[in-house]
Amino acid sequence: MGLRETKKRQTRTAIADAALALFLEHGFDQVTVADVAQHADVSTNTVFNYFPAKEDLFFDRQSEAEGRLATLVRDRAPGACPIEVVRDDLLSALRQNEPMLGLRPGAIRFWQVIHDSPALRAREREIGEHAEAALTAALAEHPSATAPAPGDDRQPMPALLAGAVAGTHRAAVREIRRRIMSGEPTARARDAVAAAAAQAFDRLCLGLHAETADQTQAERRLHR
Repeated sequence: MGLRETKKRQTRTAIADAALALFLEHGFDQVTVADVAQHADVSTNTVFNYFPAKEDLFFDRQSEAEGRLATLVRDRAPGACPIEVVRDDLLSALRQNEPMLGLRPGAIRFWQVIHDSPALRAREREIGEHAEAALTAALAEHPSATAPAPGDDRQPMPALLAGAVAGTHRAAVREIRRRIMSGEPTARARDAVAAAAAQAFDRLCLGLHAETADQTQAERRLHR
């Protein structure tokens, strides 16, 4: 990465950090873009050069969140189940207390700011919709190894499978939020959600591969 790109990334990070500090202290709706610019010691135009909308200052890692599940599906090993890949990534993130899941100190205030702002709640829903659309595209481009021959419509449509997978993932994160905001210890919330999420994804996976499993069992009976 060249010096120019490094400096641009540093400026973007500094602006986002300054914005988050103000949002956490005062709330999203009470802070203006001009306030952020002043706090970051840049012009308002500079802020908009890096963040087209005020909500982008809060969800500064939006593109990463929107593309994560799709990337997992596209980059999975040949023959790997897309549901298992998403499941394993979530369980690994839970074990590592990944910041994006809100398991670190200060997460409650972050979530409270979202809860208090209709604009942020709308943007959060939009991020989820974009993530699901990206996952749909990835599943269509890289179908499961159990996909039937062309013309066989028994395989779930990518949009339906993406809805089930992305919805389960969102529900797990939402449950973490609910538990921690209600005062449950982080470790207990994490472990409870990890167990439930593993079970939910396993059931989805069983449904996806049920026909293949039935066929395998039938073949085994024929060769006894």
